[in-house]
Amino acid sequence: KVRIAEQQVSGSSEALSRAVARYFFKLMAYKDEYEVARLYTDGTFAKKVAEQFEGDFKLKFHLAPPVMAKKDDETGHLVKREFGPWMMKAFGLLAKFKFLRGSVLDPFGKTEERKSEVALISEYEATVTELIASLSADSLALAVEIAEVPENIRGFGHVKERHLETARAERENLLQRFRSGDVEPLAAE
Repeated sequence: KVRIAEQQVSGSSEALSRAVARYFFKLMAYKDEYEVARLYTDGTFAKKVAEQFEGDFKLKFHLAPPVMAKKDDETGHLVKREFGPWMMKAFGLLAKFKFLRGSVLDPFGKTEERKSEVALISEYEATVTELIASLSADSLALAVEIAEVPENIRGFGHVKERHLETARAERENLLQRFRSGDVEPLAAE
């Protein structure tokens, strides 16, 4: 749908189609607990550790599992704890349970962070639908800028939450311009 709308207003541009494909994928491929567990246990991590270190060493993981981490009284952020090398076995087990992702049995699916990540996918889809419904040759560059907003969403936990808040504000500002027809590039500050 994006490619058709873009070709109708520009003929040869692929900038919006590429941005939507890239950032829709980014939002859909969030790293939840199952994915982190898979990344630690697929062999790549162990290989890199073995290449970088010799002798007797001990792995330690600093994590804030959402279902068992305490919150900081002042900030409300989850507090990381240190976990020993046994976490590799736990990661291996957790990676096998990725089939629970998104189901009613998913213990991580009820967290605010996960709900936010899932909601963000729907928000992005709605934004793209709005963009292509009113797309014009004049608004194409601004539509691409709006489609690229997820580039700035990074991190986990409260770090991601902060970036998400900033990205949502940026998206709303850009959408207001798009809706009002104010599609001229902003002057460099």
